[in-house]
Formats: sequence, C-alpha cells, structure tokens
Amino acid sequence: MEAHRAWDEGTRKRLIDAAGQTFARQGFRAATIREICRRANAGISAVNYHFRDKQGLYEAVFEYSHRWAVEKYPHDLGLDDGATPEERLRAFIRSFLLRGLGDGFPAWHGKLIALEMANPSGVLSKVAQTAIRPMDEILEGIVRELFRKDNPSREPDERSVRTCRLSIVGQCIFQIHARQFMQLDEPKVLDPPRIAAIADRIYRFSMGGIRAIAAEEQP
Repeated sequence: MEAHRAWDEGTRKRLIDAAGQTFARQGFRAATIREICRRANAGISAVNYHFRDKQGLYEAVFEYSHRWAVEKYPHDLGLDDGATPEERLRAFIRSFLLRGLGDGFPAWHGKLIALEMANPSGVLSKVAQTAIRPMDEILEGIVRELFRKDNPSREPDERSVRTCRLSIVGQCIFQIHARQFMQLDEPKVLDPPRIAAIADRIYRFSMGGIRAIAAEEQP
C-alpha cells in the first residue's frame, strides 16, 4: 500500500506539471490527454484515476498553482497582528504581484492564467469558490477598515467598498497579464525591487481613491 500511494502522488504531480505546460502552450480545448500523458510518462488511465477527466485535470492545475503561490507569498507577507490597515493593504498588493510576477513559479504559471482569462472555459469561477473568494474577503476587510478609519462616523457604503476592491485587483491583474500580450519597456520577469516599486504605485493610487471616496461619504 505504501508503494502504491507513493506512485499515486508522484504520478499526480507529474500529470499536473505536464498538463500545466501543455495547457499553457495549446490552451484547454486544443490540448489532448494523450500529449499530457506522454509528457508525464503516465498511462491515460492515470488521468481518470486522479482527476476523472480532462476538465478535472484542468481544474486541478489551477488549484495547485494558486495554492502553491499563496503558500510562497501569503497575503500578509508575515506581518504581525498589530499591523495597520495601510500596512496590510501594501502587503496584500505586493503579495498579489509577487504571485504573478515573482520567480520560483512553474514556467507555465502566468501564461496559463492569461490564456484562460482571454478565452475563458469557466474554470476560474469554480476555483474562485475555494481559492479566490477567501482572498477577496481579506481585501474587503482591509478596505472596510480603511473607510472606517477615514470616516468613523458611519459604516462604509457597500458599493464604495466593492468599487475600491475591484480597482485594486484590476490594477494588479493588468500588471500581471498585460505582460503576456503587450510590448512594455520592462522585462516580463521582474526582480523583487521592481515588483515592490510597482506595488507601491498601486498602493498609493488606491489609498488616494479610498480616501477621496470616504470623504465624499462624510455626513
């Protein structure tokens, strides 16, 4: 039984890595199970055993990629419990960018997500329920705390909080995925200081927007 479990874990990991490479190069619809299994040195039946089918394998690739990224770059980047909401927002933005632009990720990581966003299959909406939604809840809590800090006399308006959350995430996503398709002056692979500089610009822009909207809500 021990040998069988070890074989299962090794095969599953090889299939995910081979699938990530293949999906990133060909897209979900054009990629074939036969090609993925050839790359993984696994039998076609292994896909059925571990993932049910091609769709299940595709979802597993995204779940694995997101989990690995969050473990490497957690949302708070190790801040202590006494961190201010400003510090937490700065860390959230920087961690978001590090997960998309930092080193150490599989080579297919960024391209696969960019392809899915350009030609969606629906997998991100499924992954969002277990992987992305908790991240959004963290950001929502930070934004609400910032609103209350600037305008303690009233509870922040739901629409204003949502607008700010979408703006922050949208800026980060653009920085990550525009590099897959646009000619930019900066290289596609950035070092940590350059990523930190981009994160700081997004942070300052976002703080300005939050404070302006909070001021509009003053009674």
